[in-house]
Amino acid sequence: MENGKYKIAIVDDENEILTMLQRFLNRNENYTVSIYSNPVTAVSTIDSKYDLVLMDIMMPQMNGLDALEKLMKKNIDVKVIMMTAFSTLDKVLKSHKHGATHYIMKPFDSLQAVDKKISEVLLLGN
Repeated sequence: MENGKYKIAIVDDENEILTMLQRFLNRNENYTVSIYSNPVTAVSTIDSKYDLVLMDIMMPQMNGLDALEKLMKKNIDVKVIMMTAFSTLDKVLKSHKHGATHYIMKPFDSLQAVDKKISEVLLLGN
């Protein structure tokens, strides 16, 4: 937590998802939100200042599972929620094996449900 706010990174190759989540989450005065459309850039930028990462699995530059693995190898204390529209049990298991805290499906049931999941995950760290 930085300046009393949780720092959240959103990593997704779909600009609509990035914009929608950023606008919605920025309404919460407890969050500071950064967005990344390229997972390679995200992995090199995200550090211990971040509390949470929302990461898509299917991205062209690097898939989210590989990005998650690289992020976890940096040994930073960050929670990760994986997002995807294409779920398989194998992806869920790999996400958890590589350090993801939770997994949510796109399209989202609602943005409020995403916010609730984020709150739950952040509270797990306290």
